[in-house]
Amino acid sequence: MTTDPIRVPDLSDRPHRLTVERSMIAGEHTLYEGWTEEFDRWFAAPGSVLMRAEVNAPFFFETEFAPEPGATPTRHPHYGRFLRLVPNHLVELTWVTGRGGTEGAETVLTVELLPHPIGTHLRLTHAGFLDEASRDNHEAAWQQILERQDEALTGSD
Repeated sequence: MTTDPIRVPDLSDRPHRLTVERSMIAGEHTLYEGWTEEFDRWFAAPGSVLMRAEVNAPFFFETEFAPEPGATPTRHPHYGRFLRLVPNHLVELTWVTGRGGTEGAETVLTVELLPHPIGTHLRLTHAGFLDEASRDNHEAAWQQILERQDEALTGSD
């Protein structure tokens, strides 16, 4: 049986990247499952996830945000595919969203899970942004998203 080669996006014309690090209470296994099988537990809108944790497998999910309390939530579709998976240690995937996100650019998101005395040290690198503004918006968002992930996956929210 032959395996199709993994086609990694060429990011050479999109050099903007960010790195966010956070000490998480959740363990490596819990975080790995959160990134590969349980997106709707901490990030995606319930019922919107189509995902199989396999290299080269595509995924889809939506997030929903209301601009203000009581307003109708806006749907934000996310698409991608898994590039590398090392159980309990590394998740790398492509990440594509629309306006206000990656602006349609195929970016690469790498999540490294490193042992830490009280849980896990998570290093998230997101590369391939079209411009600094998109990168900066994502950097601020990832800080909040990782905090929410840890709360949701440890039951401390």
